[in-house]
Amino acid sequence: MQSWNLREIDAPGGSRSPVVLRSDAAARAVLIALDPGQELGDHQVKERALVAVVDGSIRVESGGESVQGGTGCFFSFDADERRSISTRDGARILLVLAPWPGAGHYRGDRSG
Repeated sequence: MQSWNLREIDAPGGSRSPVVLRSDAAARAVLIALDPGQELGDHQVKERALVAVVDGSIRVESGGESVQGGTGCFFSFDADERRSISTRDGARILLVLAPWPGAGHYRGDRSG
């Protein structure tokens, strides 16, 4: 068993210093600390993305919809679904990408 206290992990540098907690063929779990005013701009990934708000609050925009989510909120995105995540006051989020890596994740990957 492995365990982490997501509120105590040092993540200086905000979104520029994500902390990979675990990574294998099934999934990758990443803790991202967003400093006040930071955002993960409009993006998409080849994997299903699951996002849990560990601390603080975020605004998620996807498909023309905008949702505010605080501590305890959970979001699910399909592979290739575009979204942006921002915070006014700062937040910690847990991002899980599955499977890892998804087909086509790496440039030149022709399996997907």
